[in-house]
Amino acid sequence: MKQLLLVFTFLCCFYSYGQIQGIITDIDNNSLAFVNIHAKNTLKGATSNEKGFYEVNINKKGTYTIVFQYLGYKTLKKEVQINSFPYVLNIQLKEEKVSLEEVELSVKENPANLIIKKAISKRIEHLNTIDKYECQFYSKSLYKIKNAPKKILGQEVGDLGGGLDSTRTGIVYLSETISKISHQSPDLFKEHILASKVSGNDSGFSFNTASSVNFNFYNNTINIIEEAVSPIADFAFNYYKYQLEGVIYSGEFTINKIKVIPKRPDDRSFDGYIYIVDDSWEIYGVDLNLTGIDVFFPALDTLNIKQNFKYHTDTNNWILISQVFDFKYQYFGIKGDGIFSAVYKDYNFKPELNQKDFTNEVLLFEKEASKKNEGFWNTSRPLQLTREEKNDYQLKDSIQIIRKSKSYLDSTDRIKNKFKFNNLLSGYTYNNSFKNNQFSISSPLQAIQFNTVQGWNTNLSLSYGKVNKEKNTWYKTKAFVNYGLSDKKLRLSGLIAFKFNNFSKPILKLSGGQKLSQFNESPPISSTINSLSTLFFEDNYAKFFDKKFVQLDFSNEFWNGIHLYSKIAYEDRSPVFNTTDYVLMNQEDDVYTANNPIFENNYNNSIIDNHSVLRLNLSSRIRFNQKYYTYPDGKFNEYSRKLPELYLGAESVLTASHKNYQYGLLKARVFQNVNFKNKGRFVYNLKGGIFLNAENISFVDYKHFNGNLTHIGSDDIYVNRFNIMPYYQFSTNQNYFEGHVEHNFQGYVLNRLPVFKKLNYFLVVGAHIAATHNNKPYTEYSVGLENLGWGKFRFFRLDYTWSNYSGNTDHGILFGLKFLDLLNLN
Repeated sequence: MKQLLLVFTFLCCFYSYGQIQGIITDIDNNSLAFVNIHAKNTLKGATSNEKGFYEVNINKKGTYTIVFQYLGYKTLKKEVQINSFPYVLNIQLKEEKVSLEEVELSVKENPANLIIKKAISKRIEHLNTIDKYECQFYSKSLYKIKNAPKKILGQEVGDLGGGLDSTRTGIVYLSETISKISHQSPDLFKEHILASKVSGNDSGFSFNTASSVNFNFYNNTINIIEEAVSPIADFAFNYYKYQLEGVIYSGEFTINKIKVIPKRPDDRSFDGYIYIVDDSWEIYGVDLNLTGIDVFFPALDTLNIKQNFKYHTDTNNWILISQVFDFKYQYFGIKGDGIFSAVYKDYNFKPELNQKDFTNEVLLFEKEASKKNEGFWNTSRPLQLTREEKNDYQLKDSIQIIRKSKSYLDSTDRIKNKFKFNNLLSGYTYNNSFKNNQFSISSPLQAIQFNTVQGWNTNLSLSYGKVNKEKNTWYKTKAFVNYGLSDKKLRLSGLIAFKFNNFSKPILKLSGGQKLSQFNESPPISSTINSLSTLFFEDNYAKFFDKKFVQLDFSNEFWNGIHLYSKIAYEDRSPVFNTTDYVLMNQEDDVYTANNPIFENNYNNSIIDNHSVLRLNLSSRIRFNQKYYTYPDGKFNEYSRKLPELYLGAESVLTASHKNYQYGLLKARVFQNVNFKNKGRFVYNLKGGIFLNAENISFVDYKHFNGNLTHIGSDDIYVNRFNIMPYYQFSTNQNYFEGHVEHNFQGYVLNRLPVFKKLNYFLVVGAHIAATHNNKPYTEYSVGLENLGWGKFRFFRLDYTWSNYSGNTDHGILFGLKFLDLLNLN
């Protein structure tokens, strides 16, 4: 075993430029990954890789004290005299002996509880101890897949960049970043990416960022997909039990090793160990686990988080020097694992920073970040690559050259462009990868729908698009062909659209033609669900009119957080009527209603007449204090739950064939998805509008509320529609207010009840209101269960809703299917 280690050390030296290097093992010669190494009284440091190899870039001869620190092992200080380079220093670390002999045990209270209480009492102080700092951040992501399927839902998976072996196992993503991060209390943060490297993509930019892993256990909760409760949160005793394993010694410091035990399974809680420094009650390290179910992300099997801290003599604080996230995933038969490693070094606790240095730009990529050469990386990375990682870079970088060639792209296109039987269901796409364009035709089977105006009808789409990858622009054209077998009418429409850059993302779109439209443009019911409701239950809820139109749209983010949208359209509108009474399952004493949204028994007259209008819509979305990332190829906005989104708009019929149809409408909307940490998620959506000169306008231009009579919910959250409101009963041309609120407790309530805590269901409550001028408001209240299903397949939701309007009450059950988006049913 020792000979193999020496051989491995030699090979690592051959491929690297480090000056002090070696292998770190335990006493059984097992390699130790992610050991922290630093030269005492210098800023030089490193971390061992997955094979235990490390290198510290010291280039001056002399005497140094090299410190090796690893959670659960004795800290080792090794004094070395370096006369020549490279200097090989192999190290064995011994496990810390955890002792309870010197701990004073109290029969009155668990000693671990006393330590945790003291840590909690100091939580805020330690959170804000360091006012500001700068440091260098290095990260590496390695994601692997095992036994990758050749197809997913009928689609070819391919070789995932060339990293799979004969068993379809291998690396699917490998990347590194080096950045400079700046922080100022309480929460100002900025990151400047200096170097970025992605295996198999010489112009790619890594997803690794310091902000995405800025997990501080001094906060009450840690946002890992969803909020998980820190073992030293103010309310931690509601979630955890603790056990003192014993004490260990790090120099002159006494460290308490405490086992963290969740009180309830699957309840936003970690299990594992937290190490607390005696007397100061700071965190010395964490070694904690959670499952995907804990954070409501079933694709994740397990996640282990390790954080290591080092005592800093200038500030008298323990500072974070490394963290590792080791995870396993499994979903729909796809499984694998990954490691995210991060190293923090070269801290400066007296930087020249002030409030003006922190803007809404929280992440900035240097323009040449992806162009750093191998020499730079070999001398800069504190965590050296393993043999597997080096091979992956070499293999995929060479493959990339081949795969960019025209001959290779043409050959792969020939395979992908072959028509297959499943294209009848999924649609067909013809690619020209070298020229970055494609032609697509939608599935003829999915296009088949049914409604009482057209009968059986098909709505095929044909599209062509081209991308300019250098300028990050695109254009696309699309044509729609719709024909009804019952009304024997062909309707054609199409569009052409352009995106001009990837920063403010200006998009210009011209569309026109003829199509069958619902009176509510939202629309309140999808064509697929309407087809099923009509054919099987004789409930033809969708109501239509015919529209010939020409429309011009333009949108752009003119200032950070302020997105403006404009639309001007000429529309020629005409009524349509039922042309069929065909049904698959005839319901006794039930017939189709008329295609009249107000008078359902009036089969011969429409709610509108033939008319034409010129409409103008102007609207804006305002995201206050919006943070954003700047990449060399574009700007990417960060969604924040701390502040609401505000929408302001105005629409008007500028001219019409009937003068009375001219009107104006001023409208506003406020939306926010609020994270209440361990108490769940609260969402509200408030809308209001003021009509001007709208007494006699067309019914098409009324305000239509999103009703629902199908008893099916297809949204993740129900704050943009009513659960059991009739579709057009409350449509109005007068001033209106609409409000929706919903709170998903996400286990906060039901996980405390013995009957429910093993089921992991979420309690959801909601309220909805629609109020119009001179009318009593319509209200709905609902209570439901979300996260229903089995194992990892939890796509369902069930709500009971009751409504009230002018003293009349109604009630109903709503069955939610969260995967309808995947099936294009909503």
